[in-house]
Amino acid sequence: MPRRRTSPLGRLSSRVRLRPRQRAALRQRLTELATVFGADAADAGLELPALAHRVCRAMAPLDSSRAWLLLAVIGGRLPVTGEVLECVRDAELDGVESALDTAVERWAADLSEESVASVTVVIDRVLVDVHHTAQVDFATGIQRVTREVARRWYQSDDMMVVGWRPDLSGMRALTPPEVSRAFHGGPSVTSPKDASMVVPWRCTYVVPELAAEVRRAERLLTMAACSETSLQMIGYDLVPVTTAETSHSGLTPGFARNLAAARHARVIAPISDAAAHEYRGWAKMLSGSGLPGPAIQPVLLPAEAPPPAPGQLERAAQRLLIGSLPLVLVVGSHEPRKNHLAVLHAAETLWREGREFSLTFIGGNSWNSDAFTATLNRMIAHGRPVETISAASDDLLWGAYRVARFSVFPSINEGFGLPVAESLACGTPVVTSRYGAMKEIADQGGGALLVDPRDDGDVAAGMRALLEGDELLDRLRSEAAARRNKTWDDYAAETWSLFAPGGVPRQGAGTTSTAAGVI
Repeated sequence: MPRRRTSPLGRLSSRVRLRPRQRAALRQRLTELATVFGADAADAGLELPALAHRVCRAMAPLDSSRAWLLLAVIGGRLPVTGEVLECVRDAELDGVESALDTAVERWAADLSEESVASVTVVIDRVLVDVHHTAQVDFATGIQRVTREVARRWYQSDDMMVVGWRPDLSGMRALTPPEVSRAFHGGPSVTSPKDASMVVPWRCTYVVPELAAEVRRAERLLTMAACSETSLQMIGYDLVPVTTAETSHSGLTPGFARNLAAARHARVIAPISDAAAHEYRGWAKMLSGSGLPGPAIQPVLLPAEAPPPAPGQLERAAQRLLIGSLPLVLVVGSHEPRKNHLAVLHAAETLWREGREFSLTFIGGNSWNSDAFTATLNRMIAHGRPVETISAASDDLLWGAYRVARFSVFPSINEGFGLPVAESLACGTPVVTSRYGAMKEIADQGGGALLVDPRDDGDVAAGMRALLEGDELLDRLRSEAAARRNKTWDDYAAETWSLFAPGGVPRQGAGTTSTAAGVI
């Protein structure tokens, strides 16, 4: 026989005694649910069981999307998929009242400050998640893209900037100082401890960065799969899948969860045609699990450089140039995929041949960079004109591009290769890989010398060719100067119209300058 139904909170009240703050929090959350579903919750003197009854009646029947919302609002944290399924099954067998009782009972066991924070259901808005970018003071390619687009998108009236709680159990609106840091970088700021949790309902949720934290990605997965909020993502690359040997093993679990969430996205916008090719291959595999997968719509990154600031070239020359030696520049972190050991080997080969030049790396240490650091230090000890700068201002970075004879970027695999585009946008030729996104950038207008990044000799040959004489270098400089470069305003408008159709931010809303930090 079916279990006899009781009034909402009836079974719970006989077992759990809610404290005053919990009762106030529960009333606020039930009222929020009642408002979403048009139930009358205006009577402030209404007893909790009566208010709960109105909510249960309004939410029935409890499908997966409503179960997700119920758990998120009552629990004050975003649920995972198994919890949603359990809630739906509970409601099917014993009614919405039983599902609500169970949710409240589990929430009542948590006496933390966050457990009694208010919950706000946000309806029909565009939410942009910049959690990681708002937390860090460095700027990898992903952070640079996130900052450039997010501050331009912010001109839209529909946009809310969100991050996550410290335990990644739920999201919240960022404070103005946090928004500023997400958009421009800078020193850390204090996050509020009692911020209201934001629960999106029928929203557009945009993730311009890589959400690779396991707990965060799991909750995004459930939101995208179960709720009425649609997920949109910028797709950077599938390097942890296609060239896993070049990625940190610690990234794998979070990246896998990120891809699991991406299965349920409405659209993914890869940053190059090469990256789109990888994502389309991945999407084809989803048919084996009965999922259609997201639309894959590439939007190529821009190649825009800000005009030189007054005195920028002089400052860069004073800091970087050694006498009359031509400068060879390498921009990027020192992780194995960037192939910086090959650059060091090529440089040593050329120095032993008698070539005269200096070599500067701008970029921070990354995982498994000990071999690079040790090799670099040995070369410095032997008097080679080589250095690495782990944190560079925008002024120094753009000045470095402009005073360099050429740059080198022989990466094994990239979703785009922003240093290639930036170097060419400054009119500086680049030695880069002859395939993938890097070749794609070169083919859009020239200015690059393509080499096989897995062949040390070919990397050295490319550098040698641009050090030997000026004819080839001048031709590549002319090609780079003639390129028609896409702007960040263009890119932000294209992606915004793709993610949030009907809303395009005003042109010129952002500035090109970024907080370079550690590249």
